[in-house]
Amino acid sequence: MRKFAAGIVLLSGLLSVSPAAAKVSIDIDLSAQTMHVVSSTGTYDWPISSARDGYVTPDGTFAPQSLQSIHYSKKYYHSPMPHSIFFAGGYAIHGTYETRWLGRPASHGCVRISPENAALLFEMVKQEGGIIHITGRPPATHYAVRHRRHPYYATAPRGWGPQPMGYGYSPWGYAPQGPQWGYPAYGGDADQ
Repeated sequence: MRKFAAGIVLLSGLLSVSPAAAKVSIDIDLSAQTMHVVSSTGTYDWPISSARDGYVTPDGTFAPQSLQSIHYSKKYYHSPMPHSIFFAGGYAIHGTYETRWLGRPASHGCVRISPENAALLFEMVKQEGGIIHITGRPPATHYAVRHRRHPYYATAPRGWGPQPMGYGYSPWGYAPQGPQWGYPAYGGDADQ
C-alpha cells in the first residue's frame, strides 16, 4: 500500500508541472542543416548554416548560457550577430544577413539562422528557457573553392616572410588568415 501511495504522490507531482516550467526544445541536425523547434507557441523548422570545412560546431546537449539582443564578433570583422543565444563558450545560435548560405555550412562554428527566425527564437527562449540538442556531421563544403580567388593572393610577394596558413572569405574578398595575420588558424573557433 505504501508503494501505491508513493506512486500516486509521484505521479501527481509530475502532472502538476506548470506550462511556465516547459522549455523550448531546439534540435539541430548538422547533417541536414536544419533546426526543429518545439515551444508553447508552436513547432518550427528552419534552415541553418553551421561550421564550414576547417571549423567545428560542437555536438551534444546544451543549455543557453547568455542571451544578447545584438553582439558583434570580436574575431571576425566586427560582424553583427543579432539575437545571439550563446550555448558553449563563444558558440551561439544567432541571426545572419548572409541568408543565401542558409541550408549549407558557412560559419566559423556558430549556428546561423535568418534574422526573423533568430528574433522569434530569442523571445521564446527568453520567456520559456531552452534546451539545445546538436547532432550529426555537416556535409563537406569546400567553402573557399566556391569563391573566385583573386590572383593577388595566389602567391605571396617576395619579402613578405612566412606564408600565411591559408586564405579565407571575408566581406572584402579573399584575405590571408592565420596567427601571423591576427586571425585564427583553422580550428574550432566560433563566430564570436
